[in-house]
Amino acid sequence: MIEFLYTNAWGAFIALLMFQIPFLLVFFHVVNKKAFVDSEPSKTDPEKYSYSRYGWIAFVVVAFIVLNAASIEYMPTIVEANASTSQDVKNVSVTARSWSFEFSEMEYKVGQTVRFQAKSVDTVHSFALFHPDGSQLFTMMLVPGAGTESAVVHTFTEPGEYTVRCLEYCGIAHHAMKNTLTVL
Repeated sequence: MIEFLYTNAWGAFIALLMFQIPFLLVFFHVVNKKAFVDSEPSKTDPEKYSYSRYGWIAFVVVAFIVLNAASIEYMPTIVEANASTSQDVKNVSVTARSWSFEFSEMEYKVGQTVRFQAKSVDTVHSFALFHPDGSQLFTMMLVPGAGTESAVVHTFTEPGEYTVRCLEYCGIAHHAMKNTLTVL
């Protein structure tokens, strides 16, 4: 429904504007009115303020609940829980070590849901997957000794060569820490 808000930078910018524009309009209206139109103290009955205050509070609460309810299905924990009940999830083990990734499998099919279970054996790394067009699909931190593997679920929707990179500086050859996954 509103997935575009989470999948690219323009979506995040639009979401930011949806929250800021109403408040900026009210702010500039009040500043303009008090600074230029009528700088005298207000003659409005204080009881009228309470009604508008409750209206704004109700609006903010309803907007908060609606937007959060609409985004629940995109939360990583919900995606992981839904994928764990599916029979069609392919589990892929990923091990990160200084300047290389080791995958249990490197080729996938379009439409296939994959659970990447990743761990680091030496230092802090990250596991970032990039679409063939260069846009970042997701990233996760890999901390050695954390006790559990990090996991993320992703469904490949387009064929191509996907790049995996470490985005956490891990030493002198960090720039070379990347692999290519093939989606057929």
